[in-house]
Amino acid sequence: MVSLTWRLRGSGFQEPVSFHVMGILSFYNRSWEQNVGSGWLGELQTQGWNSSSGTIIYLWPWSRGNFSNEELTELETLFRTFFINFALTFHNRIIQWQLKYPFDIQVAGGCELHSGEASAGFMQVAYQGSEFLSFQNNSWLPSPKGGGRAKLVSSLFNLNKGFLEIVHRLLTDTCPRFHLGLLDAGKAHLQRRVRPEAWLSPGPSPGPGRLVLVCHASGFYPKPIWVTWMRGEREQQGTQRSDVVPHADGTWYLRVSLEVEAREAPGLSCRVRHSSLGDQDIVLYWGHRSSVGWIFLAVTVPLLLLAGLAFWARKRRTLCQPASSRLPLE
Repeated sequence: MVSLTWRLRGSGFQEPVSFHVMGILSFYNRSWEQNVGSGWLGELQTQGWNSSSGTIIYLWPWSRGNFSNEELTELETLFRTFFINFALTFHNRIIQWQLKYPFDIQVAGGCELHSGEASAGFMQVAYQGSEFLSFQNNSWLPSPKGGGRAKLVSSLFNLNKGFLEIVHRLLTDTCPRFHLGLLDAGKAHLQRRVRPEAWLSPGPSPGPGRLVLVCHASGFYPKPIWVTWMRGEREQQGTQRSDVVPHADGTWYLRVSLEVEAREAPGLSCRVRHSSLGDQDIVLYWGHRSSVGWIFLAVTVPLLLLAGLAFWARKRRTLCQPASSRLPLE
C-alpha cells in the first residue's frame, strides 16, 4: 500500500501529527468495481467513505474540522466525481493499457506543513500495490517501476487540464486548511494522556525447563511507549516486541515477551514507561505475578475438594443402605 503523510511542526503538539487520505478501487470486471476510502490523523482513523451513498463518514465529533457544511458537501462531490471518472478511465482503456481483471488501484494524497514555510502537496497512485504514478509540480509523472503502462496513463492524465487543476487545488489549498482545522478541533482528544494498564502472563511453553514471560501494556495514549524486561537496572537481551495495535477507542496495546530458563525467571521485572506516567514507571515483578492467582487457588481448590468429598460420602452412604430402605413408600 502506498501511503503519504503531511506533518505539522511547531503546532504545540509534542509529536508530529500526520494526516493521510487513502482510496482503493478494486476492478472485478467491466461492469463491477468497488471503492473504499479513509482519512487518518496520525494513526487514528478520523473519516471513512460510504461507497453506496458516496458520502464521508465522520468517526469522531471533531472529524469535520472547522469546515462548513457547504465545504464538506463540495468535498463529497469531488470524491464521488473522482471515483467515478477514475474508474471509467481505467475501464475504457483496459485493452490499450494491457490491464487484466481483477486488479486494484490505490491512491494516496497529502501535503506537508512546516512552521513558517509554504506547504507542498503530493499524490501517488499504485497499481497492484506497486508504485505507478506521482503528482509533482502540477503534473503526473510515471514511476520507473510502472514501465510503459505508467507512461501511457500519465500522458493521458496530463492532457486533462481540469483534472490537474482539481488535484492541485485539493493539495495546495483544501488539504492544508482542512488539516489545520482538524488539528484545532481535535486538540483536546489528540493531546490527552491515558495511562496504560499492565499485567504479566506466561506464554506458550517453548520446551522443558524453559518459560516465555509476557508483559502486556494496554489502553495507553499517545502511541509512543517503552516496555522491556529487566533484571535490576539491566535490560534483558532477546526481548521480543509485538506491533503496537489500536483499540477501537483510539488507545493502543503492546505485548513484550522474553524466553528464559525457568530457573532464571525469579528476579526478572517488566518496566513500562509512558508520557502519561510522568517519572513513575510501572514495574511488575515476575515473582509476584501470580499472587492473586495463588490466593484464588488457595481458597477455591480446598472448597472444590471438600465439595467432592461430601458428594462422594453421600453417594457411598446411599449405596450402602439396604435395598428395601430405598424403595418408595406406597
